[in-house]
Amino acid sequence: MTTRALEIIRGQMTDGLYRGATLATYQAGKWTEHYLGTIDGTTPVTAGLVYDLASVSKVVGVGTQMIFMVNSGALALDQSLKAYYPDFHDDSISLRQLLTHTSGIDPFIPNRNELNAAKLKEAINHIKVTADKRFKYTDINFLLLGFMLEHLTGKSLAKLFEASIFTSFGMTETSFGPRIGAVPTVKGIADGRVHDPKANVLGEHAGSAGLFSTVGDLEKFLEHYLKDDFAKDLWQNYGGDKPRSMAWNLEGDWLDHTGYTGPFVMVNRKDQTAAIFLTNRTYDVDDRPLWIAVRRYIYQALVADLKCENEKA
Repeated sequence: MTTRALEIIRGQMTDGLYRGATLATYQAGKWTEHYLGTIDGTTPVTAGLVYDLASVSKVVGVGTQMIFMVNSGALALDQSLKAYYPDFHDDSISLRQLLTHTSGIDPFIPNRNELNAAKLKEAINHIKVTADKRFKYTDINFLLLGFMLEHLTGKSLAKLFEASIFTSFGMTETSFGPRIGAVPTVKGIADGRVHDPKANVLGEHAGSAGLFSTVGDLEKFLEHYLKDDFAKDLWQNYGGDKPRSMAWNLEGDWLDHTGYTGPFVMVNRKDQTAAIFLTNRTYDVDDRPLWIAVRRYIYQALVADLKCENEKA
């Protein structure tokens, strides 16, 4: 049971932080799902809803593909990006640094909102690189990894992920947006538009965001991280000052990743537990600092609830 986590989620809904949410937890070999509130004040949250994953896309797509290719020897973690992707201007950044957000990239792009896809890609290929290699999260790292994967495979990320991940994992409801009928992330816009501005421009070539999925598909996804050999060595620090796995945040026995619009996923291979939280917290108000603070309460409650249940088992 996820008693404390559900109490916190209901309290946050009462406080107006978001209108509704889907929560799924995995324990003792099965998933338990909870559907709470509404998506827009009227339409109830139910099974089968399609959500904008925002930055959770990083682990569902590029992150998983990178793990496959590092494991197979097709890519070397400490090789430079430029060795695999000559269009990038700087040879000092390694794949490890991109995957752990220790690349030193300054993400600022002048006039970003005025650029089309081709000009945005060109700007990212010439992004400023600094000497500060401390952890600094930026979507540019995964956009560059996505460009590299397309260059190496000759496929768009959409076709690559479909062939390599989604079909293999049985994820029939996961794809790049826009997705008509998806849970809206902004009041007044109900067309399933990609919320992230750079991913919205880059479409199926964005490695940082832009994937849409359902709780059912994400359950299948996380089960592969719990059970498959490709993921068995991920629970170690691949980063530096801040513990990071390949593509994932690492916190003790947990891997997790969050998304701007509200979703997050978390998985504990040692205890064989996992959780998925899906919401459209940007629908009414976008207060990101507040959300980062209160999201932590859900995470901590899930860790505690699942640990308590494991100890009872």
